[in-house]
Amino acid sequence: QLQLVESGGGLVQPGGSLGLSCVVSGSSLNDYTIGWFRKAPGKEREGVSCITVSPNYLDSVKGRFTISKDSAKNTVYLQMNSLEPEDTAIYYCAASYRLRAECILSTSDYDYWGQGTQVTVSS
Repeated sequence: QLQLVESGGGLVQPGGSLGLSCVVSGSSLNDYTIGWFRKAPGKEREGVSCITVSPNYLDSVKGRFTISKDSAKNTVYLQMNSLEPEDTAIYYCAASYRLRAECILSTSDYDYWGQGTQVTVSS
């Protein structure tokens, strides 16, 4: 059974940075597409970024967020810079066994989910 555990959330001021980590266990992360999603209060869960060979990003985070992976550590990262109050949400790591040429940011495409980590951007 694949397991994903996120960490790195917290409180940051607008314009600040945070780095999230997602440790994958139970299989190699290279066997899956890994994505980051977020859910803000009163909003639906949305895809933020995903990676197989190359990354894909939600338009509103392009140029600010960077996804990367370390296969040796079986870990996927999300570096978030220039954070805005609108980025406040619970951030989830997810895995899909569908290995597409370009990953997609659709929640229905993902099969395994972590428990989430809270990111709050506020002054």
